[in-house]
Amino acid sequence: MKIRVNGEEKKIELDQENALLSKALHHMGYKPNTIVVELNNLIINSMNWEKVKLKDGDNLEIVSIVGGG
Repeated sequence: MKIRVNGEEKKIELDQENALLSKALHHMGYKPNTIVVELNNLIINSMNWEKVKLKDGDNLEIVSIVGGG
């Protein structure tokens, strides 16, 4: 499956049946508690990542949360 992540095309090895957003994020090495995810211009609540299925050609924008002081 090919998707765009932060403007860059990526190929991820997930079949259409198991192409959950949560699995894709894990596969790409993201830690769930440190990111905000936008899928096709809609912010997806992290509680829904287990329910949202990705499709070929989807566009993800992933922003990392950085703390500081």
